[in-house]
Amino acid sequence: MKTSLIEMQEYLDIVRIPVRIACKTTTDWPIVISLWFLHQDGLLYCATQKSAKIVNYLRNDARCAFEIAEDQPPYCGIRGQANARIDETRGAEILEKLLFRYLGDTNNDLASKLLANSDSEIAIILEPIRIFTWDFSDRMAKVQPRRLSEKVCP
Repeated sequence: MKTSLIEMQEYLDIVRIPVRIACKTTTDWPIVISLWFLHQDGLLYCATQKSAKIVNYLRNDARCAFEIAEDQPPYCGIRGQANARIDETRGAEILEKLLFRYLGDTNNDLASKLLANSDSEIAIILEPIRIFTWDFSDRMAKVQPRRLSEKVCP
């Protein structure tokens, strides 16, 4: 088992799926929220509007869980527990990096719409405490053969 996100760099660079973040609401009910992510130096960075409910949830309790896993076989991925930090100064910077990561550039309607509100973006930084990986490729080899050129597991 790998013990840090840095050891999973290849997987995190290749996948273009959201991170699922589980946290407690202000009424103590759990919720899962999906956000685009960027991995740098062992941390996960996300961007969202200051008014997003997840910001208040994480300010209230910084402990959260996360998962980065595709919904298609062979099932594999990363999950863990983290402490979240809110950075009100880096939202626009992280948003722009996310747009390049997920959309390839900022010359499209979605990027233009998101950038128009970038002054009210904040960054969410997940600092992993525990990390777990799983890879069911061998178990599922006969069900759905893995094509290495299409999928990399952590």
